Amino acid sequence: MTTPSALERPGGVPLPRRLAALLVLLPAVALALLPPRRIRAVLGVLRRGAAPATAVQAQRARDAMCAASLRCAGPKGCLPRSLGAALLCRLGGTWPTWCTGVRVVPPFTAHAWIEAEGRLVGEDAPEGYFARLVTVGPLSRSTDR
Repeated sequence: MTTPSALERPGGVPLPRRLAALLVLLPAVALALLPPRRIRAVLGVLRRGAAPATAVQAQRARDAMCAASLRCAGPKGCLPRSLGAALLCRLGGTWPTWCTGVRVVPPFTAHAWIEAEGRLVGEDAPEGYFARLVTVGPLSRSTDR
């Protein structure tokens, strides 16, 4: 999956945050190898009990993943980057909306990203640039089981 991504590694990410990102990197890469329905199922379980992530929390998680891993910071690292950012948010007790989809304008390109507060997080793309195919958002407290 490729499309607009982190072209630079963010600076100023504290060491403990980078270490936490390294901790979730291996599970994120392993999840990225699974078929989409399995990824969705695993994330569906992991999101339980988490509060919705704010845009700031989601951006910090995404920045930490890019700072900790060249793979995640690269143009083809969107799937492990988005999975890692979601897992990193979960370590903090929150959950962003994890999404995969395609560009709506040619050429066809698949992409994975996270959203918070109804907005793309850390993507240089306007709203509506991607069509969502799979999403795993936070559960509301009334449906959280």
